[in-house]
Amino acid sequence: MPELYVSDIDRSLRFYTELLGFAVLYDRPEERFAYLDRDGAALMLDQPADPGRLWLAGPLEPPYGRGVNLQIEVADVDTLNAAVLGVGTLIERPLEERWYRRGNTQVGQRQFVVQDPDGYLLRFCQPLGSRPAPPDGR
Repeated sequence: MPELYVSDIDRSLRFYTELLGFAVLYDRPEERFAYLDRDGAALMLDQPADPGRLWLAGPLEPPYGRGVNLQIEVADVDTLNAAVLGVGTLIERPLEERWYRRGNTQVGQRQFVVQDPDGYLLRFCQPLGSRPAPPDGR
């Protein structure tokens, strides 16, 4: 599961729990760390406190989430999308139905992408099933 460095653990916890419906399974407030879950999709939030404990390939500069896109499956993507839109959170990609080719089939999902406070892109999706891929492969 991913561990995301965040710039403000309290702000990130509000975003993930109050808006996106994640639950805190456990936390270590003294270390500014929380382990979250939403229907089996787990992630960790960590506000770096000890420079000697950072696991980085380069400088930690805002936005922390550059180049990261996490896909999270949910049971009701429409309700979550409405909640996110209702508070004016930045939607990176509006709710859409999308089909992706996988060999000779396509798998579909309804999805939208939202950005968290540190720039991580979260793609919430609800599966639509599969169907034969068209002969042209699109």
